[in-house]
Amino acid sequence: MLLNLLVKPGWVVLENVVQDRLGHAAFGLFTALSALTLVLATVSDLGLTHYSVKRVAAEPSFLSNFFPTLLPLRGALNGVALVAMVALGWLIGYRGAALGLLAAIGAGLLLAQYGQFLRGTLQAHQHFNTDAVLSVFEKFLLLGLVLALLPVGLTLERYVGVRLAAAGFTVVVLYALMTRFFGRVRYRWRWQQARTVLRETAPFAIITLLYGVNERVDMVMLERLASPTEAGYYAGAYRWVDAVMMYLWTVLPLFFARFSGAAGRPEEQRELLWFGQRIVTVPLLFVCAFVLFRGEVLFWQFTRSTPAEVARMAWCLKILFVNVLVHAFFALYASLLNTTPLVGAVSRLVALSVALNVALNVVFLPRFGAVAAAWNTLVCAGLVSGCYVWLVQRRAGVPVPWGLLARLGGVLAGVAGGWCALQRFLLLGWLPETVLAGLLFAGLVVALGVVRPAELRQLRGKLGK
Repeated sequence: MLLNLLVKPGWVVLENVVQDRLGHAAFGLFTALSALTLVLATVSDLGLTHYSVKRVAAEPSFLSNFFPTLLPLRGALNGVALVAMVALGWLIGYRGAALGLLAAIGAGLLLAQYGQFLRGTLQAHQHFNTDAVLSVFEKFLLLGLVLALLPVGLTLERYVGVRLAAAGFTVVVLYALMTRFFGRVRYRWRWQQARTVLRETAPFAIITLLYGVNERVDMVMLERLASPTEAGYYAGAYRWVDAVMMYLWTVLPLFFARFSGAAGRPEEQRELLWFGQRIVTVPLLFVCAFVLFRGEVLFWQFTRSTPAEVARMAWCLKILFVNVLVHAFFALYASLLNTTPLVGAVSRLVALSVALNVALNVVFLPRFGAVAAAWNTLVCAGLVSGCYVWLVQRRAGVPVPWGLLARLGGVLAGVAGGWCALQRFLLLGWLPETVLAGLLFAGLVVALGVVRPAELRQLRGKLGK
């Protein structure tokens, strides 16, 4: 996790440079093609990675018995997915060079997915340090390759090429390590084993498809219905959303596991929900407030963009961070619902969100572009989150912490009011202004009882031991 936290900021900064060098239109095309391939690449896994990790961890013999079939099966699924990517790209209008880029981006992503599948064997055998290094190996390699390209000239074709090369080299390294640790796996196709595995993992693909489409459809529709340039503006803003949301995707699985352990015990789930609400929400409140008041400073690397282009990206960023704020308050409720018999209702809500988002995009993207995509995302997130809260309160029988939500809202309102006053009366630079707002935020968190002084003393005592 620490290695990922170190490499992620570096990658965000480098992608800003890449987009500035390539231009918004070229990078918008790249991002749209990547989004299209990511959905199909994720579905093509069919849950095999997670399935194999569980089975190998529980049954050491599973590796020798099933992997001779699973390895070629996973490779065949990648081949089918690559053909499907190119076919889908052709159906929605990509031709010539764009279709070739789609194939290259898809091949790189599928290789990366195959690498994750191979890493599963290391996770199952608890080679956690090796797995941690390998989890960021491709990113570090790609960082080096892209940095080497900057002095000689960066083009979209070269950028896609080095990504494909990094993914391919990483798979070779992973396969060599798997062979070193567990011996050479001789391919042996068995239809019965393949059918058994696919039957057990196929339902996962439907859920994965829904979540994948929900997260990626905006980028593809923007590039097709508006323009590659508008897709580039959206990509520049969404990059920071993706980086900040990594906190949620790190914390939420921990609470999902705890909710699962407390299944059928509403009182214990209530305590976890009330505790988790603070852990998930509080850090993101200040981050979102910073973006809403000073988000434009995050685009300092776009030296080749016009002030109007930077302003448009900043406006998209601020709308998208209201969406992050919604997730900060209510994504935990989806994690709780996914551990109850209401998991089917969650999937239906995600499907409804996808349908609504697509409909809104068709209506508004051609005229309003990236800004409309950001607003549409926010509307869908707000609707689904409201349904999550209702399901938790009324159907799951777990009380919603309304008082705590009100106090968290009070903290947000207080820091927003204070930040407005700082900008109106003191006219400071962004850094001292942020420091003062941070002090105000910390004071409000304690003053409104979101975090109590006794809890802070208890934490200080634990850290001092």
